[in-house]
Amino acid sequence: MPVDTVVAGGQVVSSTGVRAASVAVDDGEIVAVGEESQLPDAAERVDASGCLVLPGIIDVHVHIDDMFSIDTYETATKAAALGGVTTYIDFAWEAWEGDLSLWDEPGTLQEGVERKQRKAADALIDYGLHGAITREDPAILEELEAVVDAGVSSIKLFTAYEFGLSYGFMEQVFEELAAIDAMAVLHTEEGSVCDARTERFQAEGKGDPPYYPQSRPDYAEAMAVDSALQLAQAHGTKYYGIHTTSRAAAEVIDRYREDGSLVRAETCTHYTTLDDSVFESQGNLPMIAPPIRTPDDNDAMFEYLADGTLDVVSTDHCGYTEASKVDVPWWDSKFGANALQTSLPVFHDEAVNERGFGYPFLVDVMATKPAQVFGMPRKGTLDPGTDADLVVFDPDKEYTIDAGDNASKADFSIYEGRTVTGMPTRTMVRGEWVAVDGAITGEPGYGEFLARERPDWRA
Repeated sequence: MPVDTVVAGGQVVSSTGVRAASVAVDDGEIVAVGEESQLPDAAERVDASGCLVLPGIIDVHVHIDDMFSIDTYETATKAAALGGVTTYIDFAWEAWEGDLSLWDEPGTLQEGVERKQRKAADALIDYGLHGAITREDPAILEELEAVVDAGVSSIKLFTAYEFGLSYGFMEQVFEELAAIDAMAVLHTEEGSVCDARTERFQAEGKGDPPYYPQSRPDYAEAMAVDSALQLAQAHGTKYYGIHTTSRAAAEVIDRYREDGSLVRAETCTHYTTLDDSVFESQGNLPMIAPPIRTPDDNDAMFEYLADGTLDVVSTDHCGYTEASKVDVPWWDSKFGANALQTSLPVFHDEAVNERGFGYPFLVDVMATKPAQVFGMPRKGTLDPGTDADLVVFDPDKEYTIDAGDNASKADFSIYEGRTVTGMPTRTMVRGEWVAVDGAITGEPGYGEFLARERPDWRA
């Protein structure tokens, strides 16, 4: 009997190499990779000649439909599909009371998970969740095992903002996470340093955008990374550092990675492709926390990705309107920017076209390692028996980024006007085409919640 689809004539990319091959898909799975003549007949044949066939991109750091994003699951996942992203991980928040909160009273982490699962009913692609702890309530320690058993195997903690945790409480969380073999995901900036510098700049009237990165310096990031890693390693806790921005912070992570089994970390597309000159040219639009830093920090992100200190490239996607970002002092602007639709082409253009990294490197940091680090064994490769999540990618297609093309509710792009070479032309999730030639072909609600395993980083 014929299989559902054969993607024929392309160059198939894995984290270890590139080869001319075709990919057979049936019933949502990859069933074979090899010469087309050796594959079964197919109901649909897609000609990928001149293109690359990549595993679907996995974005492990995304904000959707919460206090940090106006995107719905439908709008964000359409943007993701158009950008070659087939799986992402969002945040399930423990409700808290505060200026940034959407809630009038505290709630449980399990309620946060259920709330995000309800909101995700219109997801076009597959998704997972991180739990996010927002207050120092000992009751959370009793809740964590059930949340992790339900497939939310990573728990986010902050060292800054109104939901930042003290190191004393963080230590208790780390102990519990180690006991249940779960992962701590850390936002690391020394909050007291950032707050004091912000207050100083406010008093001095330094509200112009170029002052923003000075308010959250690289040493504040490095200080918090060091403190959090000391605690995590003291208790044998798996540690994942999100959105690493600077050479200073990456050097700290590097010091703790001798073992290799307990420490993982990421950077984001914007920290590899943009530098702090954007605050002069774009004002508050690229105001992201931690800040976009210097050209040397851009170089450092690639150096530490190349040597394995950093594992993953994500987006930290936040959907905001331009109106919510501009015409105010930077401290009154929203933190974050959208990137789900542009991350793959922008990172590809910088990493492959400009810096000479190979396609296996691209696949490793944007698909294979994200799946390995976060316990998704059916994702991140094109191995037979795994989910048929793939991207047909034209390495020669040129495109100038225009926010008018956004599927996200965000109406601007921090990459506006940037011309890139290399674009996804087709995106498949579990055997179904969800985006083809710049148009959405999948149906909202097709995406599924991905209950993730406790990852074994020693493998």
